[in-house]
Amino acid sequence: MTTAEQLEARGYAKGFKKGYAKGLAEGQAIVLVHLLTIKFGQLTDQIVNRVEAADTTTLERWSERILTATSLDEIFG
Repeated sequence: MTTAEQLEARGYAKGFKKGYAKGLAEGQAIVLVHLLTIKFGQLTDQIVNRVEAADTTTLERWSERILTATSLDEIFG
């Protein structure tokens, strides 16, 4: 494999990893917004934007909190 091919392969792998992580976060955000809407009713744009901007670790933490939370403050607080 040539140096150019190696660099291309590394770039592809790096891009794939970033794309996968972004897709995972987007999927988690969609599900969380759906569950929050079911539990608490219509969400403000601010809440939806906050969820959509969050990383996977934060989304997982919020998703766990929804199980016992009685308010949005308990999830995002």
